[in-house]
Amino acid sequence: MDADQASCGIAVMAKASAPGRTKTRLVPPLDYDQAAALNTAFLHDVTDNILLAASRAAPDATIAAYAAYGPPGAEDFFRSRFPAVDLIAAWLPNFGACLLHAIEQMFTRGHGAAVVLNADSPTLPTALLNETAAVLAQPGERAVLGPSSDGGYYLLGLKTAHRRLFEDIAWSTERVAEQTRERAEEIGLALHVLPEWYDVDDIASLQRLHADIFEVGRAGATLPPHAARYTATLLNELWPDGVFGRRSKARASLADTGLPHRAAI
Repeated sequence: MDADQASCGIAVMAKASAPGRTKTRLVPPLDYDQAAALNTAFLHDVTDNILLAASRAAPDATIAAYAAYGPPGAEDFFRSRFPAVDLIAAWLPNFGACLLHAIEQMFTRGHGAAVVLNADSPTLPTALLNETAAVLAQPGERAVLGPSSDGGYYLLGLKTAHRRLFEDIAWSTERVAEQTRERAEEIGLALHVLPEWYDVDDIASLQRLHADIFEVGRAGATLPPHAARYTATLLNELWPDGVFGRRSKARASLADTGLPHRAAI
């Protein structure tokens, strides 16, 4: 299905991989090159997840995949690695402006619903993406929120670009989801809340990611995590003996980041 024919656009908020500029909160146990490689693996897995959801979508809740990307000049990075997704340049003064711009661009491209998705949850269950598209396909004004365990959100889906949802938000804090709920209540917007998931941005969440990928049938999992094959391959390279958590001496391959050692975009 052509992107402009899909009822719902889903855009991952994507930053091009560069050592020292991406996933730096994971250094250590990773080094800067490994953190950049992990960023690229995450982007592959999140975009694959959107495409998988698109392949499973109901006829009335079809999905088109996007990457809302930055920084400026990174278009070639995304076109060469993610040819199956359309691109939206989104590099504005604050994160809220980037989110709103991505949503507005998807509406401009003809979708009846627009979803922004984080790039830090490579194992997010695919079923949650399909649930989001299905909820937004229902008649009437509504929104979908996917809260993160750190107080932010991993997903926000809208049928109208409500600017108020992005105003007076303390971005990158534990209050983001709470404040977004408050803004929705202010404007009388019905909110469908998805199950909580997690971002991978520290050692504890990296450990959970490792468990999600390698501990099949892990206790407490209510929805099957996305397989995240790119991330699995990289983690297996970093910790081939299965002992997770110590600083790895493995050199994660930079071939897929498209960047030389210590390079910057």
